Amino acid sequence: MDQFFDFVYSNLILVSVFVVFLVLFIRNEVSRGGQGITSQKLTELMNKEAAVVVDVRDKNEFSQGHIAGAINIPFSDFQTRCSELTDKTKSVIVACKMGQHSGPAGVILRKNGFSSVYRLTGGMSEWRGQNLPVVKK
Repeated sequence: MDQFFDFVYSNLILVSVFVVFLVLFIRNEVSRGGQGITSQKLTELMNKEAAVVVDVRDKNEFSQGHIAGAINIPFSDFQTRCSELTDKTKSVIVACKMGQHSGPAGVILRKNGFSSVYRLTGGMSEWRGQNLPVVKK
């Protein structure tokens, strides 16, 4: 461990540049998939702008409970099925189980011409954790 601190101290500029680039890289990757929004903001977008919610969980998880009006396109099929979303002028909110797949799905949507893409922060776990309503089919 002492060697690590000796290395950092003797290469302080190099380590500082690395940390800055790492932070910028992470920030860039997070923002590419769309802005993270809370469940309250999701509700507001659905009510005021008729935003579309896309749930990228698998069909079984989706059937156990999802946001009312959500469209299910599993992440494993998302690249090929995202063309099912035709209105590129509407805001699109991507929801997954805990937030891990919504970023990459948002990147795919942006590459396909969607400009208003958002990610549900915390995914459906956060939605359920706040005791918000889910629909089962």
